[in-house]
Amino acid sequence: MGLSKSDLFSKEHNEIAALARAFAHPARVAIVFHLLETKDCINGELVLELGLAQATISQHLRELKELEIIRGTIEGTKMSYCINPDKWFEIKQVFDTMFDQFEQPTDGDCC
Repeated sequence: MGLSKSDLFSKEHNEIAALARAFAHPARVAIVFHLLETKDCINGELVLELGLAQATISQHLRELKELEIIRGTIEGTKMSYCINPDKWFEIKQVFDTMFDQFEQPTDGDCC
């Protein structure tokens, strides 16, 4: 069996790509912004706030949780979600490091 495409790239590049994919869907971006604004919320609040189906919200929450961007805690019969601050700052550092490598061309043209 041949190599998968991800095997062609470094672990760091694959991790950055996975993080970028997490923000590549507008529903996940909306969930993250909602959590940034409210600090935490219950799954049902997201359904009302975003107007998406429960199953859709759950799928996007699961993807964000798998990457540890958010974390969830059980409160009675409900699950409460919040941004994982350690992972948030790690993500910021990863992208800051990548963006900081850019140097503006001195002649104003990149090609």
